[in-house]
Amino acid sequence: MRYYGAFLLSILLVVVSYPSTSRARRVAPLIEDDWARRPHRAAECTFGKQIRELGSTWFADLGPPFGVMYCIKCECIPVQKKRRIVARVHCRNIKNECPKLSCHEPVLLPGRCCKSCPGDFSTDIVQDLPAQLTSEEEERSLKHFGTLITGRTSQALRRDEPSPTSMYNSAYNYIATGRFTFHRKNLYYAFYLSTSTPRPRSIQFVDGSGSILEEQTIDPIGGVYQNATGKLCGVWRRVPRDYRKLLREERLHVSFIWEPSATLTGQLSRYRALSTEQFSSLLEPTMGVDRSLMSGAGATAIVSASSASAPSIHVSLVFNGVFLPNDVSEVPLIVQLEHTEKDYVVLREEIVVKKPSNELNFGEVRSALSGADLRLLTRGKLSISIMSRKDPQALRLAGVVGPRATCDMYQTLLQSETPSAASGIAWAFLDRAGSLRYGVQLIGLEEESPLVTLVDEGGKRRTELEDLTPSLVDGLANGSLDRPGPRLLEPLFNGELSVVAASHVGSMLRGRLLQRPVADARDTTAPVLLRRLSQEPVHPGPVGLVWTAVDLDCSLHYELEIAGFPQTSSASNNHEPRTFQLYLETMPLLAQGAPVARRLLEEFTGYVLEGSVTGLSPVELYRIESGIGFLEVTDKQSDRILKAPFKARAPMSCLPHYADNDVASVVAYNLHPPRSDIETGACYHETRFYEEGTQWTSNSDPCSMCHCYRGLAQCDPVPCPALTCPQAKQLKAPAGHCCPICSGPGINMNATGKNVSSITRGCTLASQFHLAGASWHPYLPPVGFDTCAVCTCDPITLEVKCPRVHCPPLDCDEKLAFRPSKKACCRQCPATTPSTLNTGVPGDTSRLPRDQAAPSTKRTAEEILASGGCKNPLGGPYENGMEWHPRVHSHGEMKCVKCRCKNGEVKCDRKRCPRALCNSIAHQMKRGEYVADVDDCCTVQCRRARRHHRNNNHHPARHSVTPRELS
Repeated sequence: MRYYGAFLLSILLVVVSYPSTSRARRVAPLIEDDWARRPHRAAECTFGKQIRELGSTWFADLGPPFGVMYCIKCECIPVQKKRRIVARVHCRNIKNECPKLSCHEPVLLPGRCCKSCPGDFSTDIVQDLPAQLTSEEEERSLKHFGTLITGRTSQALRRDEPSPTSMYNSAYNYIATGRFTFHRKNLYYAFYLSTSTPRPRSIQFVDGSGSILEEQTIDPIGGVYQNATGKLCGVWRRVPRDYRKLLREERLHVSFIWEPSATLTGQLSRYRALSTEQFSSLLEPTMGVDRSLMSGAGATAIVSASSASAPSIHVSLVFNGVFLPNDVSEVPLIVQLEHTEKDYVVLREEIVVKKPSNELNFGEVRSALSGADLRLLTRGKLSISIMSRKDPQALRLAGVVGPRATCDMYQTLLQSETPSAASGIAWAFLDRAGSLRYGVQLIGLEEESPLVTLVDEGGKRRTELEDLTPSLVDGLANGSLDRPGPRLLEPLFNGELSVVAASHVGSMLRGRLLQRPVADARDTTAPVLLRRLSQEPVHPGPVGLVWTAVDLDCSLHYELEIAGFPQTSSASNNHEPRTFQLYLETMPLLAQGAPVARRLLEEFTGYVLEGSVTGLSPVELYRIESGIGFLEVTDKQSDRILKAPFKARAPMSCLPHYADNDVASVVAYNLHPPRSDIETGACYHETRFYEEGTQWTSNSDPCSMCHCYRGLAQCDPVPCPALTCPQAKQLKAPAGHCCPICSGPGINMNATGKNVSSITRGCTLASQFHLAGASWHPYLPPVGFDTCAVCTCDPITLEVKCPRVHCPPLDCDEKLAFRPSKKACCRQCPATTPSTLNTGVPGDTSRLPRDQAAPSTKRTAEEILASGGCKNPLGGPYENGMEWHPRVHSHGEMKCVKCRCKNGEVKCDRKRCPRALCNSIAHQMKRGEYVADVDDCCTVQCRRARRHHRNNNHHPARHSVTPRELS
């Protein structure tokens, strides 16, 4: 074993020297490059089943029986490949780097590679790792970054690149401005492009030497949010630590690629004014300027306003290209804010640039503003311009002030403030025209006609701002508020705007709209409301919201937020985070009951999750696009489940060439074929699978009841019992029901009195709904309808009672009584008297079940019990020595069980099935042959024994059954 471990270590040190992105060749099992079939990501290493970021270090884990090898130190290092930086795993043995010790008896502490002297814990150099910033500290240090991309800012980062002049770069006059938000190790980016600038083909993040750190292909169409806002949105996920350092030090650049000869680059710089930005503007040269002087010029404005007691505006400018060739120092410029449609100047200020630069210049303006002008600003009616004071017609940049450039979505989970089964979600964003587009989805308040409003909760008193109720239809509200003013925008930006849904009966849902960055999943039409499966009123009520999208690489992205899960005692005492699991389920399109494909996407802690999954099959993606995919969140602590169907548009290149719209394709997907499954007992009927023992109403014929018995679906027509009310009080069967009912108290009739389609009250028995006042024969699989019993739904109390047909006493000897037909309920005497010839009606005893055999008419019940008889909970007592087959309501007559009354005690025995007979039946099942019903008891018993006790040598001995087990 020792030599085997040394051999593994030697292989490890050789293998990890190769790049982790290799896929074409077979590699050692320690590095599973095809794990989850992830797309190539240059800045990450894959070691085993773990993803390591660039610059990270760890100890090699060989798994059992060796475990972690603390003398093998691994690193994820960058490797230069032409212009690209790729990640590579490098491991080395640090045993020889251990220092020499002066003590005579050094000890090896757990988790260390080097031995140390007793009391000395500083000799192990492996543990001397630099301290890293916490995530909160890092996010604070990586905020408020922006960029201006023009021909003048795009400098050649490598000597082999051509100079970005109009002669070499056709994109020299393109203009763009960007904003960057760092959140959870992800760098979200957002760009405004000028009207003459097309969407680039790709975006690259590069360092100061021009090496490509990250490259992303841009969707030429864009998503729902990007098309509505006119922005370009995306995210660089899991930015390595070394690259975050470049961002912090402002040494990171972003490049737009249109063609190999059409590129522009801008530097990511820290702009303090971005912390309060509310509006943005992209400025470009206006009509009539000197194009030779302003080639490659542009600007961006960061605008914030306040509507307090003294309204004011703050404009921060980043610009270039508005200087004359002889402008060297102390150059005056004019900043002007004016109405876009009228000849009306709102603000005109002069700024002085001390030392003009060809690349970037900065300036700012602060001024008071009237309330009317502030409303014009929020409604997109103002434009901002910056011009040279010496020649304002030749050197001038201008642009309309619109919503801020960041890609923001505002969303919230609507939770009940009292125990309730209701829940909801809401989301909103500002489009390119400055209108607030919103969506609200409510569940559980459909019958209460709630009012939906936007409320400002920033002050001491809650102020209602907008009423969204007119757009609410069937629990969904979608609309837009044209040009909202500062009264609504300020609480929205500050996270103080709430969505409130309240009804007249006291139900109330509330949630604050909070900002979330947009990329991948959120760039879709709407999120999905995850609701709990059980609808009992609880407080707090769990609720979830999830965005989903499929990208060009066929990866499924999801962004999840949940709330309302109670704190368990263990979690609160031990401060352990709650653990959740996110599952994905897909099912065939038509055969909804077929076995579903279920996979665990991620196990996570906390209440927010952003992730993606790759390696989904084309069939799974097709089902997701068809809307037959499900997302499920499971809470291990409280066993509460949130689930909802969802759909996401997938590129055509990700979908299969065949459709999942027929049963034949289910076989092609290597799923169970649509046939009776003898092993599991599943039945296939009308494009759906049903479990053994279940019953349902036929979709093609609502007046047929079906059940699954021994892998075969069997259907019976619904018989209607005779009504006891006169014809004038009989109502026709309403839609979805088969039998007429009698009118009476508690039943609401319309004016005609001929239909009851408005009736919603009723009873439920065996998962079947029956109207109040209805009567029916119970359905007892596998026997079918029991016409000797009539169930009724009481129209007042809504209680179900199923009394059996009352059979009159016999005037003859019981041994002479007979059944005139198989469908007769009561037996009759041979004498042809009128009272005994009426078969199949009340008074017929020919089909009296054996567990309700007519008691002797010659003796009373007390006399029968005194002579050794047994009590019968369903009727008269049994005579001493009487035998019968018991009847169970859900299964009918148990022919395989025989009960006998002896000296006041009831004993029931199940029929014995020999092993040879069970083996014969099992061989017939395995060959797919039909098993005849010669011995129905042993057929069922042997099949169950084979299914539940397949691994046990069960001897089919006689089994004693007590009457309690049969009740």
